[in-house]
Amino acid sequence: MLRVLMILVPLALSIYAFIDCITTEEKEIRYLPKPIWAILVLLFPLVGSISWLIVGRDRAKAARRGNWVAPDDNPEFLNSLKGDRPKGDRLKDERLKDDSASKDDPANDAGGEQRREQQEQLARWEAELKRREEEVERREKGSGGGGKGTDESPS
Repeated sequence: MLRVLMILVPLALSIYAFIDCITTEEKEIRYLPKPIWAILVLLFPLVGSISWLIVGRDRAKAARRGNWVAPDDNPEFLNSLKGDRPKGDRLKDERLKDDSASKDDPANDAGGEQRREQQEQLARWEAELKRREEEVERREKGSGGGGKGTDESPS
């Protein structure tokens, strides 16, 4: 088991160091150019890998790079969305604001009358739906509940 670990640990270390070396940006690498570091890691796996991890990469720059913020938590991103919305959406928002302001205005009763008409229409539709559901239940009970009713519609 120890023999296997003595082979696998340096191999894993050199693979990690090589991948880290080739994926690191050029400005984060210290002392030698990126291709030279990659060759060192490949030619001298143990020494090259350890030297890359200790000396080759500027870890402070890599740590500063990690201040990513999710879009829904980023105020700059959210503000940029407000300007990107189509004109129709902005007009819709303005109409909604106007509607909410007109609700408070007793002089503007035309919107209230229209809402009442819509509520009455909705109540009629709900009553019609309830009547049809009861009719379907009666048909199912009348036919024993074992199949579909007839296609006849009541008068």
